[in-house]
Amino acid sequence: MKLFCKPGACSLASHIVLHEIGRPFDIEFVDTDSGRTAGGEEYLTINPKGYVPTLQLDDGQFLTEGPAILQFLADGSPTTELAPVIGSLARARMLEHLTFVSSELHKAFAPLFRDGATESEKSAARDAVTGKFDHVEATLADGRDYLVGGKMTISDAYLFVVANWANFTGIDLATWPRLAAFVARIAARSSTQAAMRAEGLIQ
Repeated sequence: MKLFCKPGACSLASHIVLHEIGRPFDIEFVDTDSGRTAGGEEYLTINPKGYVPTLQLDDGQFLTEGPAILQFLADGSPTTELAPVIGSLARARMLEHLTFVSSELHKAFAPLFRDGATESEKSAARDAVTGKFDHVEATLADGRDYLVGGKMTISDAYLFVVANWANFTGIDLATWPRLAAFVARIAARSSTQAAMRAEGLIQ
């Protein structure tokens, strides 16, 4: 398999999960501004949507959209328990969190990374992120270490990546101590360390 990714982008969640499951894979960075891969290919020929991640399967097919890739990887390695059993309430809870991170939290950050966004738009985005972080903090208020049960799932990998963007957008995670502890917990995992190191995010 090959993951097409951009350092620090949402594709980092798929990169972390690939290390969690332990299957052989390659990565290739994508410059979404120029629209080319590190190997010089036109990225739109790989993913017509133009954004990351894209997972190239062993048979050459391409799978896009982070949540779909995360579920595909987890379901292909059931012994890792990165996704609860299909049909269980725990599975539905995991999807509940995965959907929230994808459609609400990730989207709220978008203006903070958009070229040309005004300071007013960025301020509104920080307010939106604050509200989403309040929800996550309340979810973690019962003392849980992870979003679903007592074990990391793919929803945790995605939440970690998006929540960690606070550190690059002028949002102080210290305001949400449970979320800050969660981010530190996932950051300390060997899979996260390996993925971030490969993307040049840490030494």
